Amino acid sequence: MTPPAPAVAQDLPVTVSFTRRADPGHAREMTAWIRAGLSMAEGFPGFLGGGWVRPRGESDEWHMLCRFADQRSLAAWDSSPERQWWLRSAQGLAEVTRTERRTGIEGWFDAPVEAQVTSPSPRTAPPRWKQAVTIWLVFFPMNLLATVTLGRLMGEVPVVVRVLVLTLTLTPIMTYLLLPWMTARLDWWLHGRRFRDRR
Repeated sequence: MTPPAPAVAQDLPVTVSFTRRADPGHAREMTAWIRAGLSMAEGFPGFLGGGWVRPRGESDEWHMLCRFADQRSLAAWDSSPERQWWLRSAQGLAEVTRTERRTGIEGWFDAPVEAQVTSPSPRTAPPRWKQAVTIWLVFFPMNLLATVTLGRLMGEVPVVVRVLVLTLTLTPIMTYLLLPWMTARLDWWLHGRRFRDRR
């Protein structure tokens, strides 16, 4: 008798990462479109948060993240008429280049569970020590900055409350913005490619 499959994929929070390509000259339109999509997603049960990263310089790629409590709430949003309308409103403005679904912090380093663009061969997760270094590269400067700013302002606050405020502030910033940004910058190193071969 085959044991039941663990309910990991269905029960864990899931983060969807979107990459869109758009003309850099349409930055204002893209900003408005992404903000409208996030505002719309906020009204769906199970939505835990989201964010977006603008391209640097003349880059034409935009990165957007949405996190849901589980696969069920993600599916409800994914198939909703509101989201279909929102996607149609970007026709002629943005081109879909990649969509990935990931669970947990380690999921940022794993091969995507589902992607609209497939690579010639599936990638394996990088070594754990590289994952740890990448997380530290994000956590250390962010924690240092928060300690000398918020931590100093809250010097008289009890340590438990101070740590609570700091972690509540830093965790979503790290999870939704800085860690995805850093893993994208270090993708070549995480997966054993040369710097000159990075994409």
